[in-house]
Amino acid sequence: MPAAEPGRRAALLLGMALLGGCGGGLITTVGPDYGEPAVPAAPRWQAPQPDVPRAHGGDPASLKRWWDRFDDRVLARFLAAAQRESASVAEARSRIDEARAGMVGAIAAGLPNLNSQTDFVRQEGSFGGPVFEWTRYQTGLQSSWEIDLFGGIARQREAALSQLDARTDAWHDARVAVAVEVANAYLGYRHCQALVNIAAADAASRRASARLVEVAGQVGLRAPADVALSQASAADGQELLARQHGVCERAVKSLVALTGLGEAEVRHRLTAQPGQLARLPEPPPFRLGGIPARALMQRPDVAAAERQVAEASASIGVEEAKRYPRLSLSGNVTPTLQSINGAALYLAHTWQIGPTLTLPIFDAGKRAADVEAARARYEASASKFRATVRTAVKEVEDALVRLHNAEERLPEARAAVRGYRDNFRATDQLYRIGLGNLIDVEASRRQALNAERTVADLEQERVSAWIALYRAAGGGWEDSDNHALAGAPGAGEAARPAAGTTENPS
Repeated sequence: MPAAEPGRRAALLLGMALLGGCGGGLITTVGPDYGEPAVPAAPRWQAPQPDVPRAHGGDPASLKRWWDRFDDRVLARFLAAAQRESASVAEARSRIDEARAGMVGAIAAGLPNLNSQTDFVRQEGSFGGPVFEWTRYQTGLQSSWEIDLFGGIARQREAALSQLDARTDAWHDARVAVAVEVANAYLGYRHCQALVNIAAADAASRRASARLVEVAGQVGLRAPADVALSQASAADGQELLARQHGVCERAVKSLVALTGLGEAEVRHRLTAQPGQLARLPEPPPFRLGGIPARALMQRPDVAAAERQVAEASASIGVEEAKRYPRLSLSGNVTPTLQSINGAALYLAHTWQIGPTLTLPIFDAGKRAADVEAARARYEASASKFRATVRTAVKEVEDALVRLHNAEERLPEARAAVRGYRDNFRATDQLYRIGLGNLIDVEASRRQALNAERTVADLEQERVSAWIALYRAAGGGWEDSDNHALAGAPGAGEAARPAAGTTENPS
């Protein structure tokens, strides 16, 4: 046989392995081919959608820039700070790095590896005669390459890519979750300040009434019982105001913890513009377009769950391939310099190359059990995906119901405020001219106060429902710098668009 023949055969084998390994195994690819699971969702949304004007034809727009359209710089600053400081976002980012490292390992498993080893040995010995000294300098290159006969390595790459996609989606979900948490905390503070304003106006009214009743009591125009009741009402108003201030203080502490900003900076930003102190952020309205199944797949958590199903499917093939023969090609080149008893060094070298075929014969059922375990993990992942979709449907429907209910109740609540205010003014006037009693005045005051608080609560609920709908619809988050995904882990290869099935009036 010519000396070059083994080399040509090896090159042919390597070429065949390359061609076969591009899309699967050299012989076949075992394990199931993945198909996206069906999304268990109704053909249309059941809850009524908000009546949003569709300016300019209602061109579809992404929700990624939704926060910027609040036109609230304080909220935008808090959102950006929280993204940098969030431990959950940092953890999700680190898991992407882990998945990327796993992807590198999966790719490397299908490529040749090359190692080098160098050693120096000096020894003395004899074989029943004079002692001799032997010196050796040796270096070598070793290489091995597993040929993917049955697609196990290809399935490993498939699983690694699905894992990277899933963790990138989880990172997007963590960012959205942080944005929603900060927005709700900010909304809670603004709502709290609105309640402070209501409580402050009520406390001032009670103090003014108490002073008038006290003066009238001093000259005998009001009974001591009325004086005591008016003073108790004024104290009750002050207590309610102080309690509301305490709630607002706790809201400030929450924003400090979420954003990582100093408390002085948080307070300055919240109070720098007195006109906005009790002004709730105004959410940009949008409508959910398309069928629910398509809209839900834009949610990062649903997309991540689907990618986990794909990873589990590929893992079945990885375990199945272990039940079949494995072929690897290995070789080494080892030049050696050696000398005996200090004589001149002389060179000797060896090389070898050849295939190794490993046949699984008996393992007491371990490999078969591993395949069954992989199938069980696949079923669990598919079940988790369906549960995630059902939860997503519930969240969308809940948010739509909350929004519809708040917008339906607000006009009636505002009308009730006007009526109770008129009733309080009339009752108070009657009492001032001596035709009424203070008990009726205070009862009317409480009704008006409760009505005003109800309106403030409904306005807060309306904005909170919009935020919940934004997240449930799969909204994304971007910095106000225009580059939310700049430098994002995995953004180049695994990021997918969010909320591509929304309509937002421009």
